[in-house]
Amino acid sequence: MPRIPIIMPQLGESIAEATVVALPFQVGDDVENDQEIIEVETNKATMGVTTPCRGRITDLLVELQMSYPVGATLAHVEVSDEDAKRLGLDEASPSPALAETPATQASPVPEKPRPARVEPTVRGLPVPANASGASYMSPRMKARMQELGLHAADLAGIAGSGAAGRVTIDDFEKFLTKLEEHRLSPASSMRVAVADAMRRSWTRPIATVGSSVALDSLLAHRKASNPKPGPALYALRALALALGENSAPAGRLIGEKIVHPTSIDVGFAVEAEDGVLVPVLRNADATSLAELVARYAELVELARQRRLPVSAQGGSIATVTNFGTFGLEWATPIPLPEQTLVLGMGAGRIVPRWDQVQEKFIPVTEAQITLSFDHRVLDGGGAGRLLARVSELLQKPELL
Repeated sequence: MPRIPIIMPQLGESIAEATVVALPFQVGDDVENDQEIIEVETNKATMGVTTPCRGRITDLLVELQMSYPVGATLAHVEVSDEDAKRLGLDEASPSPALAETPATQASPVPEKPRPARVEPTVRGLPVPANASGASYMSPRMKARMQELGLHAADLAGIAGSGAAGRVTIDDFEKFLTKLEEHRLSPASSMRVAVADAMRRSWTRPIATVGSSVALDSLLAHRKASNPKPGPALYALRALALALGENSAPAGRLIGEKIVHPTSIDVGFAVEAEDGVLVPVLRNADATSLAELVARYAELVELARQRRLPVSAQGGSIATVTNFGTFGLEWATPIPLPEQTLVLGMGAGRIVPRWDQVQEKFIPVTEAQITLSFDHRVLDGGGAGRLLARVSELLQKPELL
C-alpha cells in the first residue's frame, strides 16, 4: 500500500514555522479522514495538522517542543490505492513493508529532519520588517547583534561611550555581562511576536485624536437585545459602516501610492495568555450587528484558547480595542503594522451634560473614544471626521 506524507501546512501569511506541542497518536495507530494527528503552536494560535484520508501511521518524524518549517514532512500515513489516486499521489512513496530490502540488511529507520531556524516571510507590510533605533552601528556590532537575535531597539538602555554617543562593541559586551546579574526569563513566542509588531508599527508617525460619546442609547439598545452585543462590537460595526461609506482613511501608503482596501474586514483585540490576538470579522460593513454577535463571541473564545482559524487571522484594515474593560478612560493604542487605523473605547462613566431643551444639567453615561492613525496617510481633519461619524453611529444603535 502507498504512503502519503503529512506536511506542515501554511498556518498564516507571516508564519514560517510551528512548534509541535502534542502527539495524540503513535506509529501503527489507525486514523480517520480529517483527524488531528499532530498539534502545533505558532506565535498566534494552536492548531491541528490533519489527515487527508483514512489510513495507518507508519512513522512520525517530529519531536515534542521542536519547531519545523512550513512544508516539512512531519509523518507518513499508509493509505489505500484508491485514496492515493484520488489525492493525486500516484508517486506516493511505497510502504516500507513492500520495499525490496535484502534479508541480511535491516530496514532503514526514517531520519528525523533537523529543525531549521526559519525567518518568517512577511508580505504586504507598509513598513520595513527591521526597525533601526541607533543612528550608526559598525559592521562588527551588527554581526554580533544578528548572532544574538537582537534589534537596534534593544540598545535603548545602553549609554554609548563612542563618538557622538555611539554604542561601541565594548559598551555592548559590558551591557550583556551586566544582564547576567539580573533574573532572566524567556519571553513567550506570543510576547516576541507582539514586540516585533509594535517595533515595526512605531517606525511610522502615529497620531491620535479623541472625543467623548454618550452611550445611553447604546446601553438601552443592548439591554433590549438578545443576545446582547458587547460594547466593542458596537464600536466595530460603527467603524465598519463609516469605512464602508469612505474607505480612503484605511488605505496604506506603499512607496508613493495609496493601496485602498478591497473589503471592510475589521479586527478586534482579545487579551490572551501573555499577549493579544486580533480575530477578524470579514465584510463587517455588510453584516448586521445582530448577525455578528454569535461569530464575535465564537472568535473571542477561540482567541483565548489560541485556536483561531486561519480564515479569521490577518488581512484586516483596522482594529477595535475596548480598553475600558480595564477601567481605563483614555489610551493611545498603536495600529498593527499592516493597518492604518485603530479605534479605542474607554470605560463609561456618569457625567453631567447640559440639555438645551430642559435648560439644565442631566446625568448621561459617557465614554471616551480614540482613533490612532498613520499620519502619513491621514491628517487630523480626516481622522476627526471619521471619528465624528463613528460617534454619530454609536448614538444611533438602531442603524447598526
